[in-house]
Amino acid sequence: MSATAGSGESNYEYVTARVRSRRAKLFDEDDYRKLVRMGPGEIARFMEESEYEAELNALGARHSGVDLIEYALHRNMAKHFEDLLRWADGRLYDYVARYLRTFDAWNVKTVLRGLYSGADREAIEADLIRAGEFDDRQVDRLLEADSIETVVDQLSGTMFADGLETAFETYEAEDSLVPLENAVDRAYYEGLLADLPRERDRATELYVEFLEAEIDFRNVRNALRLARSGADVDPAEYFIEGGRLFSAGELRGLAGSPGELVARLRESPYGEDLAAALDDLDAAGGLVDFERALEAALLEYADHLSNVYPLSVCPVFAYVLAKEREVENVRAIARGSEAGLPTEAIEEELVLL
Repeated sequence: MSATAGSGESNYEYVTARVRSRRAKLFDEDDYRKLVRMGPGEIARFMEESEYEAELNALGARHSGVDLIEYALHRNMAKHFEDLLRWADGRLYDYVARYLRTFDAWNVKTVLRGLYSGADREAIEADLIRAGEFDDRQVDRLLEADSIETVVDQLSGTMFADGLETAFETYEAEDSLVPLENAVDRAYYEGLLADLPRERDRATELYVEFLEAEIDFRNVRNALRLARSGADVDPAEYFIEGGRLFSAGELRGLAGSPGELVARLRESPYGEDLAAALDDLDAAGGLVDFERALEAALLEYADHLSNVYPLSVCPVFAYVLAKEREVENVRAIARGSEAGLPTEAIEEELVLL
């Protein structure tokens, strides 16, 4: 997807109405209960009876099994997000285009991880989501890279360039992808909040409020991942600016204590709206469970903002997060089924609201 500027006044009423219609078609808990009891072939047939029919039919001659499911999921998601840009006008278009650059960030990190682990091109490509601002030619060039240094060079002139060039030196010294991945995330969030109007209207304030919440939750997630890795790394070094809940120093102190993180979230502006989700966070049996519950909490908060401000960018962003989650849930089910995991183990991988 290559974005071009929208024109005219923002058309929130039209876009949010279309988004509500799309949101209603996402799989619900009953669908997931059926899917976790199916094999890959049955999952594909179930999806053919849903909005994924066109993608499965188009890809069925080239792919099969889990590969077919994943390619269909990603192509369908890209189509839906292209529709968001097609529908939106004015500043709303700009906000949506910025937000969808998350898939450029995803693709860059996916290629970096693939090269680092020695995966082949086909395996890397299966995980790419062509729903960002990079066009197919730019994504294909990343796929053709034969080293991490080549990827960094190819991203010269993009929003990721400066951060990756600096982080590459640390990567070479430590042989860790964490500095590179964090540089990509930082560049993405800095781009979301850059060059906003000095005089902020309510629409811009809501755009910022949504992103502040997402940055807060991403900072918590990053701190947890660093704690789980056991690496001797200061979490403050990977802090993303732009949230309202934590400073880099606070996050450093909380990184090793999930219980204290939950307590801090309860006392935060998100606490009242996230009471049930925070109970799940508190009850999480380990860092993996904690991170999954944290993802559910972000989805719940996004829906809260959508309900409070129905004619704003919030329902659009909440839909993007919910669609991403559907894709991740179905991928987890398909891969778990292929691996022969029991139903209970697959269900534990899902994030549901």
